[in-house]
Amino acid sequence: MTWVVAIDKFRGTATQEELSTAIAEVADRHGIETRLFPTSDGGEGLLDVVGGPNRRTSVTGPLGEPVEAGWFADQGGLAVIESARASGLLLAGGDAGNDPWNANSRGTGELVRAAREAGADHIVIGLGGSACTDGGRGALDVLLPAVRQDPGLGRALTVCVDVDARFLDAAVVFGPQKGADAAMIGRLTERLRRERRRMIHDHGVDPQEVTGSGAAGGMAGAFACLGATLVPGFDHVAQLSGLDTAMRTAELVITGEGRLDATSFAGKVVGGVAALAQASQVPVVAIVGAMTPGVSASFPVISLTHRFGRDRAFGSTLACVREATESLASDTPVPDHHPIEGET
Repeated sequence: MTWVVAIDKFRGTATQEELSTAIAEVADRHGIETRLFPTSDGGEGLLDVVGGPNRRTSVTGPLGEPVEAGWFADQGGLAVIESARASGLLLAGGDAGNDPWNANSRGTGELVRAAREAGADHIVIGLGGSACTDGGRGALDVLLPAVRQDPGLGRALTVCVDVDARFLDAAVVFGPQKGADAAMIGRLTERLRRERRRMIHDHGVDPQEVTGSGAAGGMAGAFACLGATLVPGFDHVAQLSGLDTAMRTAELVITGEGRLDATSFAGKVVGGVAALAQASQVPVVAIVGAMTPGVSASFPVISLTHRFGRDRAFGSTLACVREATESLASDTPVPDHHPIEGET
């Protein structure tokens, strides 16, 4: 019996590594082999898929302060960076500490430049968790001089996005979570319109026509103007980690996240893992912290809040995960008609 475990973090209660380890410990007691795969939708957590950062570079943080940003490089010319490490909302103090108008993407551009200068010929950029809605202007200001000296730089970039939002929608869709009120969202959207006109004039590329160009406050659109390839983050990460091929030899796939909602099936980890498992005709089950009422899934979902109560689910998350895993280990293989547990 082999299980593939590809579970996302439960934000605020348990890390991806803690959850995977808890599941593996229970499986091991039942003689079940596990293969653990760090997962990401292309944003935060992307570096974990390649083993974590092995380089550090001082770059400009989202509000102008210097930050030490970790990134990854191998001997084969691959580099992996996360915008959250250089231009992240958490670096700005969250939505309460952020300055939505002045937050910028310059640091992410500096990371890309550093990776290229270190010899990378393929740079994977994970967009997510950013503080900025500058349309990628900060990153462009850094990279345009580099592109003039190195015309192949743009084509060396693969940008992982986890949203379908277009360039001009970035402020409306993501501004509130970055601390922007209604008036600020209006100002940011007008600035995005100006940036769009500038990109069309300077680069001959309309970022509004590119799916996912609104990711990271429009940073994805800026990279598209440089010639970067935008890809669905989860799909690219699955290939990078080998998760897509591991599915074929598993008897069960376990995934999950802190809260299952409608967005879970729109480019996020749970929906992506489930789709891969179902394509390989392998049973899949999700262990989640909670499940939004009205959301349904085509595979079994175990909600810790529903099974153990909110206080225990949030206060003793890993213990609850172990108990849920015990039930799976006792009942495997999980039948297709395994009941879906929702919130009450």
